[in-house]
Amino acid sequence: MQGLTPCFLFNMKVSGFTFIRNARRFDYPIVEAIQSILPLCDEVVVAVGDSEDDTLSIIQGIQSPKIRIIHTHWDDTLRAGGQVLAIETNKALAAIASDTDWALYIQGDEVLHEQYIPVIRDAMTMHLSDQRVDGLLMHYHHFYGSYDYIGSPLQWYPFEIRIFKPNRGIYSYKDAQGFRKAENQKLNVYKIPAWVYHYGWVKDPQAMQDKQLHFNKYWHDDEWVERNVVPGDTFDYGNVRFLERFTGTHPQYMQARIVSRNWSFDFDISVNRLTVKEKCKKFLLQHMGWDTGHKNYRVLK
Repeated sequence: MQGLTPCFLFNMKVSGFTFIRNARRFDYPIVEAIQSILPLCDEVVVAVGDSEDDTLSIIQGIQSPKIRIIHTHWDDTLRAGGQVLAIETNKALAAIASDTDWALYIQGDEVLHEQYIPVIRDAMTMHLSDQRVDGLLMHYHHFYGSYDYIGSPLQWYPFEIRIFKPNRGIYSYKDAQGFRKAENQKLNVYKIPAWVYHYGWVKDPQAMQDKQLHFNKYWHDDEWVERNVVPGDTFDYGNVRFLERFTGTHPQYMQARIVSRNWSFDFDISVNRLTVKEKCKKFLLQHMGWDTGHKNYRVLK
């Protein structure tokens, strides 16, 4: 049996899924995101929304027979709670194979590191037959400003569900950050030692500003956007409360993008604008593993 992966031993079927629109305009690492999950998946469904750029061609250019594209239309009149993002996520989810054992979700600015592929595969195998487990909970690195800094887990979510058993009435929740199941129930999840690398706040400052102006419209009306989004041609990355220097390695598929970065960002890591309460929460999370924030899931022991 040596040399066979757990996936083959248990004959699991894994379907990846994601959605994307205007990938080039907003500088999404969607190609890297899809490439990073392909080794785990038997298929990857990509919901490509009507775009103002060559997003469809970008996805079609990924050389893999596992990829299946569906075409979608975004309802731009939806201006509350980011619900259009959940709707688009659910379109991709609905298109995966009906006999899928595990659904693996990746957003257009998230990438898996290859070092966690065996960890994820082993976890899916281990919990495949455990009826208590709805999904698997993953850690997050949230990069900010450049590929050299990560944000505090208090500013962004430290964990989220990206892998789950789809045939349980599970659906994308609120603004597509997480998932729920029938009757708005939280998923029962097992936390695994694997990280998602989130690059949503690492872009050319002009692309980042454009994204801020555009994407806030999925949560707020024009009056709110005009009042709260700082006008300008470039995004000000300096207005952040706390960052740490990232000392690890980036996923292999991100290397070319990192090398081609055409802007600079430096941050004094001694700057710490966290409150005393936030510092205590950060300590408990990093040193004790206690997440004292709101949880969109139930962690099984």
